[in-house]
Amino acid sequence: MTHKAEKKKQENISEYIIYMYQAEDLIRAYNFDMNLITEHVVKHLPVSDREKKDVMLWYTDLLLKMQAQKIERYGHLEEVQVYVDELEHLKNKLVDEGDEGFMKVWNKSQKLIMEHKSEGGILSDIQVCLNGIYGLLLLRLNGKPVDKDLLNKANHFGDVLSYLSYKHKQHSFMKPN
Repeated sequence: MTHKAEKKKQENISEYIIYMYQAEDLIRAYNFDMNLITEHVVKHLPVSDREKKDVMLWYTDLLLKMQAQKIERYGHLEEVQVYVDELEHLKNKLVDEGDEGFMKVWNKSQKLIMEHKSEGGILSDIQVCLNGIYGLLLLRLNGKPVDKDLLNKANHFGDVLSYLSYKHKQHSFMKPN
């Protein structure tokens, strides 16, 4: 894993998941051709040749995993989806415990999440939030306009993910006093 991905994984698990979704889509955009990825992406990174080699190996590893898991056209790596499941379980735990901070965020966002769940086949509240944030990122990257309603939803989804990422970091990397 690249240093950047590893750092995101430790610092903010939601950012890591979205970063990995973006890496998957980049591989798809270049039709699983490492020569194209190297030429158009890796070659232009402002890092040392050694780091470029590490990035190429990382993309190659992802590419092979995607092919092995048969997610060439759509879907996400199993190892990434494990973290989505962890966040979903953490969300359920915080709701069950009545975590005051999370309940404030959750109560403001729950209706929007449920609306999105009823529109499609997504069962996970967290997957709805991640898809909303990732969708906003894609719109912005493609220079598309973002209306106020979508921005409002993304802010609510982001609040849920931020709180959960903070709690995930506490549970995963911080030792109790």
